[in-house]
Amino acid sequence: MALTDRLSPFPFRLPRARGLMSVERDIPVPMADGVTLLADRYMPAGVTRPPTILVRTPYGRRGIPGVVNGLPFVYFGYQVIVQSARGTFGSGGEFDALAEYEDGVATVAWLKRQPWFSGSFAAYGASYLGYSAWALAAEAGPELKAMATSVTASQFREAAYVGGAFALEATLSWIDLTARCEQPFGLLSVGLMSQRRTGRAAWSGRPLAELDALTTGGAVPFFQNLLSNDEPGATFWDKRDFSATVADVTAPTSMVGGWYDAFLPWQVKDYEAMRAAGRRPYLTIGPWWHADPRHVVASVRESLGWFQAHLRGDFSRLRANPVRLFITGAGEWRSYRDWPVPGMRPTRWFLQPGHGLGESGPSTSEPDTYRYDPAKPTPTLSGPTLVGSAKPVDNRPLERRSDVVVYSSPVLRSDLEIIGAVSADLYVRSDREHTDFVVRLCDVSPDGVSRNVCEGGLRLRPGGPAPDGDGIRRINVDLWPAGHRFKHGHRLRVHVASGAYPKVASNPGTGEPLGTAANLVSADQEIFHDPDHPSAIILPVVPS
Repeated sequence: MALTDRLSPFPFRLPRARGLMSVERDIPVPMADGVTLLADRYMPAGVTRPPTILVRTPYGRRGIPGVVNGLPFVYFGYQVIVQSARGTFGSGGEFDALAEYEDGVATVAWLKRQPWFSGSFAAYGASYLGYSAWALAAEAGPELKAMATSVTASQFREAAYVGGAFALEATLSWIDLTARCEQPFGLLSVGLMSQRRTGRAAWSGRPLAELDALTTGGAVPFFQNLLSNDEPGATFWDKRDFSATVADVTAPTSMVGGWYDAFLPWQVKDYEAMRAAGRRPYLTIGPWWHADPRHVVASVRESLGWFQAHLRGDFSRLRANPVRLFITGAGEWRSYRDWPVPGMRPTRWFLQPGHGLGESGPSTSEPDTYRYDPAKPTPTLSGPTLVGSAKPVDNRPLERRSDVVVYSSPVLRSDLEIIGAVSADLYVRSDREHTDFVVRLCDVSPDGVSRNVCEGGLRLRPGGPAPDGDGIRRINVDLWPAGHRFKHGHRLRVHVASGAYPKVASNPGTGEPLGTAANLVSADQEIFHDPDHPSAIILPVVPS
């Protein structure tokens, strides 16, 4: 019995598979520098020279990663090549995280020379695997007929420094994963155990440069490189950022993401870059987070239809509208012809005196103040992460803290629906040149539960942006995109804080190097909301 016979119709809901498969293991693939990488070739039974799906991964070619590696596609008549990245699972060389361009291009050249290659292939993958697909896509040639990626983006730099602040929790989780995934039962230790290890390290009080050893048992070069290359323009990222080549990718591309995924903002940017170049990618965003298995189900289902269309010419399974979104709060899927969605109107909701939030401009008022202490950083209760759940939770415990300023709207008299980019336009003042501001949007239900919808942050440095004569800076904070309905009877709520620990590293306030900063200085913060300084959150409102 085929794998998908056992899985259909739930959870994949795929058409009935055709047969079994055979496998050729440990195929040597030569790289340009003489290093040999290993690949496994999975072939459908009884099919000669079928279309190829290429997957490049650092997480292993067999066992638990099988579904993520695209093996279900074999049962539908595709051959799948799963290659281990340099320095992982028997491939030669040393693993150089995110440096996948040269090996990706060399692998494509090798693929085209194989006697079993039919002349067309697709690139597939989630997370790092999808990033590896972006690395080779612009130079893969006309043989690349399709690309299907999920919870990923063409560059991870901005996800590593969210708004300029170091994404501590996600980075520690990832180096813990890569350090352990080749150990016996290594992948099984990821999840709760990884969260415990990274949590202990993050809350140890040690400088960031010591946290990789506390998490994994030894220094991790990639982690150290991230700490020393956080400044804008660092050349470390030149060969690890493929966002500039997205417009050059001509292969039809399908993207699956989640509203609570760590890479969603940059996945959406990739979609927008392809649209600006005249391409017609597909975009699906569900109520998922990075480690949520539901997006794996969706990705396999969406990708199969995509490959059937672009590798076999069968367009019958493609949906009519390229954009498909799950609207949280409403609990329903919607289809649109594009993103931003038609009819979307950016609307300002202003911070008001007395911790109010409304559509009218604020009246004359004094700023709200709070003190941020990096020795006791403001925590975060949920939000985008790599490991574990990012399901929205009740934020009322956070709202009781003195270092979180909360602004709430009146009860809504009718539904309010937002779909698109969310941002905050704030007027702030701090007694520190080096400081952070974090903004979070919540949905408050009639019973008082305040659930996070989206969030974002911005790390301020001297001169960026420059203060006015009174020391007030106007800053723009990008939050995660959202598709959400605030129901009538609910309220909108906005948090302003200066930390979201350990999602992002605490700002010590001194400007010391990221990895070795040891001195911690409190910051006194002011949030202005008056006619001359109309701080607001900008919501992408759509007709409901």
